[in-house]
Amino acid sequence: MRHDRLTTDLTPPNSPMTSSTNAPSNSAAFVTACFSIQADADPGVMPRVLELFAKRGLIPSRWHSDLEKTAGSTPTLTIDLQVSGLNHQQINHVAASMRSMVSVINVLACEKLYA
Repeated sequence: MRHDRLTTDLTPPNSPMTSSTNAPSNSAAFVTACFSIQADADPGVMPRVLELFAKRGLIPSRWHSDLEKTAGSTPTLTIDLQVSGLNHQQINHVAASMRSMVSVINVLACEKLYA
């Protein structure tokens, strides 16, 4: 089952990204969002992070997680993921949602732009 996503066109009318071809004019189509999440080692963190994308009908193109256990400290989980299909405001909103999750220590977000 496929759900269409509603996005706002953030491309200015005279931008080189706007064209009459079949290429999407929405700047979100040319952006890959990268997130790096550091959290306490809690089994519920990964499904809660994935849910933020699943409810938008998105599947991360890359997902890598590491569990770090060091003597004398609390184990930490680091998740690095990439996903396409979000615009700048949505990336910021998803990052803020991750930061508000229980067990999450730090979230970094950036965008990779393609010409």
